[in-house]
Amino acid sequence: MFFTQIVTWFNSLSPDLLGQVLRVGATVVLGFVAIRLVAALTQRYIMRKSTPQRQMIARKAITYLGFFLVLMAVLGELGVKLTALLGAAGIVAVAVGFASQTSVSNIISGLFLISEKPFAIGDVIKIGGTTGIIQSIDLLSIKIRTFDNMFVRIPNEKILTSEVTNITRFPIRRMDIMLQVSYEEDLDTVRRVLGEVAVANPWCLDEPAPVIVVNDFKESGIDILFGLWFSKSDFLDLKNSIMGDVLRRFRAEGIRFAYPHRAVTMEARKPDAPGRRTAKRALSA
Repeated sequence: MFFTQIVTWFNSLSPDLLGQVLRVGATVVLGFVAIRLVAALTQRYIMRKSTPQRQMIARKAITYLGFFLVLMAVLGELGVKLTALLGAAGIVAVAVGFASQTSVSNIISGLFLISEKPFAIGDVIKIGGTTGIIQSIDLLSIKIRTFDNMFVRIPNEKILTSEVTNITRFPIRRMDIMLQVSYEEDLDTVRRVLGEVAVANPWCLDEPAPVIVVNDFKESGIDILFGLWFSKSDFLDLKNSIMGDVLRRFRAEGIRFAYPHRAVTMEARKPDAPGRRTAKRALSA
C-alpha cells in the first residue's frame, strides 16, 4: 500500500521536478560520502604525523566545511538565491557574535592553546583542583576524565588564564618524599640505607641518581628529602611500594623517625604571706 502510494506520487511529478529531486538526492549522498572520504584520507596520510588533537580539529574542519558546501549546493539546486541568503546569514552572524562574546573568547583561547600545545590528548593535567586525563580538545573547551571516572568540561578561556600542570609531559618524573629522623641518628647511616632502598626498588631509576638531601633542622628532628626518579607509567607502583620499603629498612637498622617532644615542668607555688592575704581580703571587702 505504502509502496504503491510512493510510486503514484513519483508518477505524478513532472520530469523537471523529478530530475531536480534526483539531483538533490545525489548531491546529498555523494557529498556526505566525499566528506567522509576526504576526512579519512587527510587523517591517515596527510596528517598522520600530527598530534591527535590536530588530526581531530582537521577532521572537524573538513566535516563542517563539507556540510556547508553540500548545503549551498542543495539550495542552489532548489533555486534559492544564495546572495540574499548569504547577506541574511551575515547579519545573523554579527548579531550572534555580539550575543556570544564568551563563546568567541573561548574560540580564540582554543586557537592559542592549539598553537602553543601545552598538552595533548591522553596527557594527565592538573587545573586548579581538577586532575584527570584529557579526552578531547575542542575550540570551545577541553574534556577531562578524572581518575574517579567523572567527566569535566573546562572552557578554554579559563585554561588560558589559569596555571596548568602537565603531569605526564616528560617521560620521567621525580617523586619527592620528606622524611624526619631523630637528632640521635647518624646521617651517614640514614643516607646509606635510603640509597640501598632506592637501588632495591624495581620501579626506581638508577639514572638519574636518587636525591638524598638534609633539608632542614626542625623542632622535633631532621628533615631529609628523598627524591626518586621513575618512568611516568610507574607512579602508582613506586608510590605503593617505596613507603613500605623505607619503613622496613628503618626498623631493621634501628633508625627512628622523629616525633614531637614536649617538656612539662612543675614548680611548687609559695604560700602567700599573711600580710598579703590580709591586703587581698581588704581590697575585696
